[in-house]
Formats: sequence, C-alpha cells, structure tokens
Amino acid sequence: MITPPILHLSPPPPPTAFPHYPPFLCALTRQGHRFLSSLLTTQDPSAALGLLRKFVSSSSKHVALTTLSHLLSPSPSNSNPRLSSLAFPLYSMIKQESWFSWNTKLLADLIAFLYKEEHFDDAEDLLTETVMRLRFKKRDLCMFYCNLVESHAKHKSEGGVLDSCTQLRHLIFLTSSVYVRHRAYGSMVAGFCEVGLPDKAENLMQEMRENGLKPSVFELRSLVYGYGQMGFLEDMKRSIVQVEKDGFELDTVGCNMVLSSFGAHNELLEMLSWLKKMTTLGIPFSTRTYNSVLNSCPTIILMLEDMKNLPLSTDELLGNLKVEEANLVLELLKSTVLDQVMEWGSSELKLDMHGMHLTTAYLVLLQCFKELKLRFLAGNHTTPTEISVICGCGKHSSTRGESPVKSLTKEIIKRTKCPLRIDRKNVGCFIGRGKVFKDWLLHKDANQNPPDTS
Repeated sequence: MITPPILHLSPPPPPTAFPHYPPFLCALTRQGHRFLSSLLTTQDPSAALGLLRKFVSSSSKHVALTTLSHLLSPSPSNSNPRLSSLAFPLYSMIKQESWFSWNTKLLADLIAFLYKEEHFDDAEDLLTETVMRLRFKKRDLCMFYCNLVESHAKHKSEGGVLDSCTQLRHLIFLTSSVYVRHRAYGSMVAGFCEVGLPDKAENLMQEMRENGLKPSVFELRSLVYGYGQMGFLEDMKRSIVQVEKDGFELDTVGCNMVLSSFGAHNELLEMLSWLKKMTTLGIPFSTRTYNSVLNSCPTIILMLEDMKNLPLSTDELLGNLKVEEANLVLELLKSTVLDQVMEWGSSELKLDMHGMHLTTAYLVLLQCFKELKLRFLAGNHTTPTEISVICGCGKHSSTRGESPVKSLTKEIIKRTKCPLRIDRKNVGCFIGRGKVFKDWLLHKDANQNPPDTS
C-alpha cells in the first residue's frame, strides 16, 4: 500500500552561499521541445489531450519515449503543473502503440513521479499491476524494486525510498542469487544516501557484511558522498578510511565526490589539501574536478554574472581572487586537464568544452589561450590549419538552445577580438584559420579591449 511520505527526523544540510547548477536533462528532441512548448500555451484540458494523441500518433518511438522521460525527470523545467499533469496521460497513450514494449525501468520512473506529485491512487494502481505481473519472477520483481528505489531517490522522496526498501528487503531473502542480493543492497544504500539518510545506509552495509556480502566501491562511494553532502564531514572522512581498509584505492571519481562535499560547505582549505593529496598520490584531475572546485569559488561565480567585465587572463583573474580561491585555481592549473580536452594536430586544433560548467569553461579558455601562446612562442608545435572551440548549442541546458558556455565564449571572443566565428555547419562550435589565430594570439594583449566600466 502506498501512503503519503513519512517525515523522519534527520539534520538538514546547512545552507550554502553558492547556487546549485541544474542537472543535465534528458536528450529532448526538437520535435518534443516544440510539443511541450505548445502544451504550455494550451489552456483547455481537452485540447491538450487532443495534442497528446496527435503527438503520439505522429511521432517515432524515440521521440515519444524521450519526451515522456523528460517529463518524468527531476528537472526544474518540469515544475509547471500543466506539464506534470500530462505525464500519466501521455504514458497511457504511448502504451497503446504497436511499438511499445513493457518496461519496468520506465514504470519505476513513472510510479516515482506520480508519488512525488501525490497522485497516490495512480501510483498504487501501476505498482499493483507490476507486482502482479512479476509475482512469479522473484528476480525480476527484485530488480524492479531496485529501479523503484533509485527513481524515488532521484526525486528526493524519502517516503518513497523507505516504502520501496521495505518491500525490497523482504525479497532479498527470497532469492539465492548473490548478484541480485548485492544489487538490491546497493540500490538501498544509494537510495538512503541520496535522500539524506547515510546512517541508515551504513547500517545496511554492516548487514551486508553479516550476510556474507562485501560492500563494493559503489556502496562505499555512496556512503562517502551521502555523509559529505549532509555536512557530516568527520563521518565522511571516517568512511574514506574504510574505503582504503576494504582494499579500494582512491580514484578520480571518489575524490571528486569528496571535493564536491567540501565545496558545498565552504571548506576551501580542505579542498586545497585534498587537491594536493590527489597530486601526491598521482590521481589525475578531470573536468569534474574543475567543476567541483570552481563552483565553490564565490568570487568567480559573481564575476560570471557580469561577463562584460570578466578578467581576460589567468594572471588578471588570480589578482582578483581571495587567497584561498587563488590557491585552488593555481593547483588546478598545474594539472593535465587542458591536455585531456584539447587535441593538437597539423590539420586541426580542437578544444572540446562538453561537460564543463560555466566556471570551468571560463578558466579553461583563459588557460588555453595562455598555453597556446607559450607553445607558439617556443616554436616546437606545427601551426594547425584550423582552430575549433566546441561549446555546444544548449541541448542539455536548462533552457534548450541557450548555452551559457556558448554565450561566455562569444563574449570573450568579442572582447579580445579573437578571430574565431560561429561555424555555419555547427552553431555550437567556433572556428578560425590557424595562422590568423596564431598571429592574433601572439599580439593579443595589444588588441585586447579594456573592461567596460559604463
């Protein structure tokens, strides 16, 4: 029986001074985007249902399912009640199509969405239907509840996670499959951590050990991140020690989780210490390392609100930062991340900024200009025929088609008089001739515009 969420007493995460960046959205197609936009302008419910029927009947399987998945995702753009109320009718029409195949993952996402929207009767009907269909397939039923826990967790639904975990725990002891049992425990651990109950997750991990199952790096990472995001930093550090005791080496993914947790609670000195530890241990930085660190630098975030007055060199940027932030940036600049995102060949020099948050794209652009100038001056690199900077066209932005990274790149190109232009064949890319770009770069400081103080 699905009941309204139960309130559990757990300390809330402390407020942070930094904005949270929106999550990446489902890859909504242009057709799906146009359809959802038309729904927002339709006031009559019967007309909206008519649009739904027309959309489903005229759309491919891919377009229909990605649109439904977009509606079910925990995205800020889906907060409009008019859209959220149409998710279930859209599913009901899609499942009548000849190409539709029954999918427990999609059902889990839909049930969790309905639960979050407090449509408990619809959610319970779907849940009962699914359980009845899988009642003789314990393994499949167990995996369905794993999906359901994960779906509830994405929506931060503590009641949904607790309710689903109760059912999943019963099923664990009805299967002899070690894989399924481990998968079930992993889903519950991650679910508890996601909704802010890492202490319950740690108890589950102890139960795993008592039942002869060794927690994997997935569960251990979930626990580290769960404690970290809640602000229980000493518990996070204790969990890191446990990771090493269990024989797992620290890696980039785990370290990025730790950095993100320190940053979320303004522990910049701890972040710097951790970056130095990564360097000492030979753990490579990644684009996400940049994202985690730079999103925690309030001065950089404030600068990016006024792109017309941004510092246009790494030296100028460092001079405008507080000491703690400047030290973090200096540590990042020592890494090899630029070489990971930049390819230099005789025909093309390509800088790919996919996956970068705005703060990271800003620093990488400045770092790239400085590094390329040094290499050109050294004379030990062939001048490429073409230069391309790939920043995306906003497919995964909170507002489709509006890429903050593209806007930032365009503003920096404009202010520095950089000889790059938008590629006619790819609006998410800036291109230019290599020789012209080299000549500009070597004389960039003389051509650069002063900050706009008007």
